[in-house]
Amino acid sequence: MTESEILPLLKGTPADLRVRVVETCDSTNSALKRDAATLPADTVLIALTQTGGRGRLGRSFYSPPGHGLYMSLLLRPKLAGDDLTLLTPAAAVAVCRALEGLFGVKTHIKWVNDVYVREKKVCGILTEAVFTPQGGLSHVVLGLGVNLTPPPGGFPEEIAGIAGAVLTEARPGALPALAASVLSEFYRLYQALPDCDLQAEYAPRLLYVGRDVLVLRGGESRRALVLGADSRCRLLVRYENGASDALSGGEISLRLPGGEP
Repeated sequence: MTESEILPLLKGTPADLRVRVVETCDSTNSALKRDAATLPADTVLIALTQTGGRGRLGRSFYSPPGHGLYMSLLLRPKLAGDDLTLLTPAAAVAVCRALEGLFGVKTHIKWVNDVYVREKKVCGILTEAVFTPQGGLSHVVLGLGVNLTPPPGGFPEEIAGIAGAVLTEARPGALPALAASVLSEFYRLYQALPDCDLQAEYAPRLLYVGRDVLVLRGGESRRALVLGADSRCRLLVRYENGASDALSGGEISLRLPGGEP
């Protein structure tokens, strides 16, 4: 996959969008954060493999060469602080649109940042905001990894029960097409924030609506029923004591005390 394969396929992205494809790096998010001071907004870095791919909460992201899209964007959004939380849902919807449009698969979103196909995680999103010493927003690095095809021998044992791939086998041109489609769909949404109706596409794809989950936040866990998502893509839940909440941070898990929910 090269820049020349991606650029002609872009639609609706900024005219000055810069796309760079490298053979390998530790993490596309880390690399953009290191160089952010010298790079313009709307710089995109894609690695064919990562040696230290990162996910949320300090987790790693498995990035075998030739089997996935490992991409980060450097953004300097003109959004109010509360509206920055819309970037991750916008990226999730963009990935869903791209996968559905290119490959005809049905997608779901596990709040807040994972995309699932056939009940397996195929995409993770990591959004990192960097602030100035004065407390203003300097920039945002938004990274995503998509497992397009299964690696030889399958996924490592520690993630084999969770991770999946979009396709069962490689297709010519699929990776550059996916990169271009995700970028095109993301910028359509990003340029319309905060006024576009993300909920209309985010909420119907949401996993676990009507099911009990564990809400993991601040080192504590509470059992709750998933009700849906609000207009800001916050997760709506109802706890066992009847109290309701709209979650903008944390994590949910199906691993409930006592076994399977």
